[in-house]
This record gives sequence, structure tokens and C-alpha cells, in this order.
Amino acid sequence: MRRAAAEHRGRAWTHAGFTSRSHRASHPCGVFTGTPFSVFAKLDATPGGQEQFTAELNGLRLIRSRTAVATPVPVAAAVVATPAGTLLLTEAVAERGATSGQAADGRTPRDYAAIGRALAGLHQARGERFGLAEFDGFFGPLPQCNRPIGMDSWAAFYAERRVLPLLRLAVDSGHLPAELARGTERLVARLPALCGPDRVPSLLHGDAQQNNFVSTADGAVVIDPAPYYGHPEIDLALVDYFSPVDPALLGGYAEVAPVDPGFAERRELWRVHAYLAVVAVDGASPFGSSFVPRIAAAVRQYA
Repeated sequence: MRRAAAEHRGRAWTHAGFTSRSHRASHPCGVFTGTPFSVFAKLDATPGGQEQFTAELNGLRLIRSRTAVATPVPVAAAVVATPAGTLLLTEAVAERGATSGQAADGRTPRDYAAIGRALAGLHQARGERFGLAEFDGFFGPLPQCNRPIGMDSWAAFYAERRVLPLLRLAVDSGHLPAELARGTERLVARLPALCGPDRVPSLLHGDAQQNNFVSTADGAVVIDPAPYYGHPEIDLALVDYFSPVDPALLGGYAEVAPVDPGFAERRELWRVHAYLAVVAVDGASPFGSSFVPRIAAAVRQYA
């Protein structure tokens, strides 16, 4: 890491301390305080770490190339192989309220509004088709196929590339009841009627839960993206599927782009694939199993 940091600025880099951020991430991670800049480092000790971090780096590059939304600056090559696993290195972002030790605890309505504006800024970039032909990604630890499908409709893409693959993983995990799996299949069959008219594909964060934004004095910085072109309401539905957000977030979004009045009725529909992902990964834990009733409620509402 020291060699990469020195290469990044073409001068020696001095390490002064470390602050862990692992408590709010799915990977061991933290900030190495240093001079002339600090480094955020994330470690993946699995064989797939390089693939996952390369996809994340590709996502950050895509966002920088298509929008003015702030993202972390990669340090040198950014993805570094080590004996302990693969590191992803970026310049550390000066976080507002970082002394709280939690991503959302110190946020003000102003911070939430900035997240809303950042999301709207992403969504101003439009694509020709739903999905992303250039590269696939990951939704948390799970591979995410972005390839466009033959029938270029949002309902078809959401079914084939998001809900059904995660439904199979949730079933295979053994933590999704068979009747609920059948109910989810019924929901999928109704997606053409539930999704409403197609929208022009918008560039999505793809995993827009609120901890994937860093609040700074200058606004929100996007981290951990899993981008593709899709329905913008997906991102709006995911910002609070783990924990509540201030209403100022939607207000900030509406300063840049309108929020459809029907979004509230569709919010749970757009969360179904994320609920399935949590069950597939963590269904054996009390946290993961708590999402099974949420899937059941969505099935009752839409199927």
C-alpha cells in the first residue's frame, strides 16, 4: 500500500495511523492516515476479490465518465494483489461527522438532500438499453449480470437479470420457504402490469443503500457502486431498505428531477430482488431471516 501511495503522487508517502471502518462494511476496511494524503483501503481475502474490486473500479470510472457526481479517486492502479488478499485503494474522503464512527449517525437533513441530488445527478445520464454491455458487477458479494436482454423492456430486464437469479440463490440457500418462492414467481409473472410504462434507461448506482454514500462538507460522494442502466426508482427504493433516511433525501432529488407520484406504491416492488439477496447471503442469521416476512408482504401486495 505504501508503494502504491508513493507511486500515486510521485513522492514518498508517510503512514501516521489507522482508523477501522469494518463495522459498517461487508469487507475489512479502514483509513490509513498519512502524508501528503490519506488512503482508504478495503481487503477481500477470497479468490474472487480481484474480480469484485475490478468491477467496482469499473463502476467508479463509468460514473466519472458520464456524470459530474463525486467519486473517490483511485490510488495508482487501485487494485493490488497481496499475500493476504486483494486490496482496493482510493484516496480517503473527508467525511462530515466522521468522529461519530457511523455512516449515517451524524447526518443532517442537508446531508440527506445532498445524497438525493447525487442520485438525481446519476440518473441524468441515459442509456440506449436496459442493462450494461461493457461489464458485469456485484450486488454485495453476489455476481450481478448486466447484459441487456432481447426484449428491451424494464419489466423483462428486472425479471430476468435481477429477481429470478436472486430467487434461485435464495431457494438454493434453503432459507426461503417453497410457498414464498412460488409467490415470488407469481409476482414476476405480473411485472409487465406492475412496472408501469417504460422509462428511458437511467444510469443507476445499483446498490444505493445509504451507507454507500459518504457525506462531506461539499456534498455526497458515491462509493461501492454496482451500476447499469435501469429504472431510477430502483435507487430511490434502496436508499432506506436497511435503515430509515430523512425525507430531505427525496426533497433533494426533486430539486434536480421529478419523483413520480406512483413511486410510493412501487417502492416494495423494487426492493424484492434486494430482499432475496439478503436471504441468499445471510438467511441463516436473525438479520437475514428478518427479510423473509418482507418478501412475503411484497408478494401479498403485488402477486
